[in-house]
Amino acid sequence: MPTFVARSGLRTPEERARRRARYLSGLLWHTGAFLIINAFFWILDLSIGPGGLEWAFWITLFWGFALAFHALAYYVDGRGIEERRYLRYLEEEKRRD
Repeated sequence: MPTFVARSGLRTPEERARRRARYLSGLLWHTGAFLIINAFFWILDLSIGPGGLEWAFWITLFWGFALAFHALAYYVDGRGIEERRYLRYLEEEKRRD
């Protein structure tokens, strides 16, 4: 079964709600790990680095980009864009036949 069919409106509301809850849980764990681990890196970098702010900045920057994309993926999926597109394309295909 193609991916877009498996993720479309053909699933039950319970399955869609469970999927969104799982995505949110993953996002929250990612955010928590980001905050705790980066706080440790900043403390470590500032305490042992000669000039401070040498390498923790780069870890936070790139990991922050990854976290931003994770949040964006949750936000976009939550708006049902994929499902709306699927239904639109399905209607277009039905009109062609």
